[in-house]
Amino acid sequence: MQKAILYIHGKGGNPTEAEQYRAYFPGIDVIGVDYDGYLPWDVKEQLKARYDKLCGKYGHISVIANSIGAYFTMLALHDRKVEKALFISPILDMERLIQDMMCWAGVTESQLREQGEIPTDFGETLSWEYLCFARENPVRWDIPTEILYAGKDNLTSRETVEQFVKAHSCTLTAMENGEHWFHTEEQLAFLHDWINGKIL
Repeated sequence: MQKAILYIHGKGGNPTEAEQYRAYFPGIDVIGVDYDGYLPWDVKEQLKARYDKLCGKYGHISVIANSIGAYFTMLALHDRKVEKALFISPILDMERLIQDMMCWAGVTESQLREQGEIPTDFGETLSWEYLCFARENPVRWDIPTEILYAGKDNLTSRETVEQFVKAHSCTLTAMENGEHWFHTEEQLAFLHDWINGKIL
């Protein structure tokens, strides 16, 4: 049976990023998955539909997901047959991230509940609906997963990633001087060394 790897990009990314991983997985189709918007209840359904369309063609499907793409992957595919996942700088606890952003913006929960949405100085719009969704839909994930974490990640704390690894079937690799967005020459080299030789 044919094998495929779905690449789920992060915010501001695009499915063409999948091309950088194709050389590491000869004989496997690496497919960049696009989606519209960033509302989890919408993206969840889009990813389910894309997976379901592909699973008739491929007998084995794995996932590479970046940043919020990992959160969307866990929401959408936790009940699908996924062989393995590689998460790069993943968002693992959306409720905590929203609460952290509320602290950064000086916004209380009661203010957010009353106003519904509050724009921030750092470019994100806080949403009461989003926070409620994150609380009501905690991630469930028992797929064998390898995580690449950046020690200077400003969105996911070390405590969060370590708690996730303990609670799930995961192994963790950290680049201590890495950032959430792996973009420097050194960071990209670390990322590609990490992914090289992975069996999916």
